[in-house]
This record gives sequence, C-alpha cells and structure tokens, in this order.
Amino acid sequence: MDSLSQAALGAAVGLAVMGRRTRPWKAAAVGALVATFPDLDSFYNHGDPVSNMTYHRANTHALFWQTLASLPIAFVAAKGLREMHQFGRWWLTVWLALVTHALLDGMTVYGTQLGLPFTDTPFGVGSMFIIDPLYTLPLLIGIAVALALRDMRGWRWNAAGLIVSTAYLGWSVVAQHHVKGVAEESLRVQGHQVERLLVTPTAFNTVLWRVVAMTPQGYLEGFHSVLDRERTIAFDVFPRGEELYRTLRGNWPVDRVAWFSRGFFKMSERDGRAVITDLRMGQEPRYTFNFVVAQRQSPQFAPIPPARISERPPLGAGLSWLWRRALGEPLPPPR
Repeated sequence: MDSLSQAALGAAVGLAVMGRRTRPWKAAAVGALVATFPDLDSFYNHGDPVSNMTYHRANTHALFWQTLASLPIAFVAAKGLREMHQFGRWWLTVWLALVTHALLDGMTVYGTQLGLPFTDTPFGVGSMFIIDPLYTLPLLIGIAVALALRDMRGWRWNAAGLIVSTAYLGWSVVAQHHVKGVAEESLRVQGHQVERLLVTPTAFNTVLWRVVAMTPQGYLEGFHSVLDRERTIAFDVFPRGEELYRTLRGNWPVDRVAWFSRGFFKMSERDGRAVITDLRMGQEPRYTFNFVVAQRQSPQFAPIPPARISERPPLGAGLSWLWRRALGEPLPPPR
C-alpha cells in the first residue's frame, strides 16, 4: 500500500497499544515512523530494474526478520523517549507497526515475500489497490480525533478507525470472491480454456474489478462492477507472445519476471527489442512494469541488460471511464 496508508496504520496501532501510557503524539509518531521502515528497501539499488522490482518487499517485509528487528528498534525508541519502564509496550507497538505493514502489502497484487528466509514465495491476495482512500480515511479520522481529544473518547475513535478499515479489507476479499465466481461462469459459458485467473480491483476502489485469464492462445481481459446488472463479462483477447518466451526462456530477467508475476506476463517485440510485461499492474495497453530484455540480431535475439519502459495512462480519460464503469455503465475500456 502507499506510504500514507502505512503511516496511518502504524500511528493508529501505536495509539491503540500505548493508550494512556504515554503522550498520544509520541505513540502516533513512533508508530507512523516505524511503519515506513520496510519501504526503505525501495531506495536500495540491486543493480538492474528487474532485480529492483522483484527484491522489493523482500527481507524488509519478512515477518521473521521484522520480529528480530523490532527488539533493537523498540530499545532505541524507549531509550530515546526516556520510557524504558514501558519497553514491553514500545516493543509491541514497533512489532505490530512492522508486521501490519507487511500484511497490508500482502493484500495487494504486487507480491510480498513474507516467509523469508524460509520461502521466497511472493504472497499477494490481490483484493486491494495500492491506493484506496476508503481504507485510509477511517484511520486518519480516528487518529485526528484521538490526538485532539486525548481522552477515552479519542481512543474509541481510533479503535473505530482500525475496526472500519479492517472491515473494509474483509469486504474487499468478499467482493473479489464474488467477481471471481462471475468470471469463472462467464469463461466457462464462453468456452475458454483457462490456465490461471486473476481478479484484482481497478484504481482507488473495490467496486470495479479487472479480470485477466491466461489461456493457451493468449490472455483475456475484462471488467466487472459489483453494481453490474448482468453477470456476463465481455473479454478482449490479446497475444501473450508464447513463441518469443520460448526463445528467451532461460534468460534470468525473463525467468525472474515470469516467476514473480506468477505466470501473468506477456512478451512482445517493439522496434527490434524483446519486452516482457507484468500483466497484473495496469491494463491494456499500458502497464507499470515493462522490461526490455533482448535485442534482435536477425534472426535471433541476443540478451541485453534489462531496462524498464515507463507507460503512463491518460489520467483524465481513464478516471472518467473508471467511475462511470464502476457505477454499472456498460462502457468499453479505453484502449
């Protein structure tokens, strides 16, 4: 999730754990600050864009390493605030701020390697978009009231913010399960042979969902709103570049993206360059993560150091379509 959401969650956790045991601003500040620590790995350069993408949300987001790191961080916090007599509570605050950061990231589709060093499997429920105001606002309101009132009423507001935001996460899983059922039914009726299926929310909401189905012939993309009257999803079909993938399979950047994306990727040729694209983040025709991995040297491709291609959608037109489509208007996606 975005840094604001993570900081808000950390601050709310700090206020809930510390209660009246310290000044509210201290609890909120420590919780918010510590909750941003795991994302400091984004500033570390692993050497190439593919490594930077696939090693983000790795060790700093692993529950085992976070638990170990929570002890010295809590010691520094308690010592710096001259509250060593509250070390146990400060440790719990720090540990929860770190762990809830990782678990919240695990609700997105990106892939969070929670199990390191025991497994590098990238976990991702995929029921939350990376930025969702309906998740963050209850936390911010609860924190603001708690800091303003500084009494039992304020703690209740903070607790209510945590409850509402957590309930929203639960709603996202329920909505995702519903849309997955609609997608499976539509694909079955339309006669598609599906190898793997992805259902993830579109930007800033959990009402309109994007469905990606990988098939032997290519991949399908469709959209479904929980407000749609019809249970049929219209899919567009796109090539996945299977032949190009077979040619470049064994190239580390290609294999790495294929693994990290859990098979939701495509390959294409652009101006004589082979490009691999993570299909989970973005929508046709623009995606967040595209990497040039090889250069054509006729008739074959020669591997080259990976380079990222940035693609930005037209924000105005995209948002206009998103909100109208989310409300159930049967609009084709902007291509």
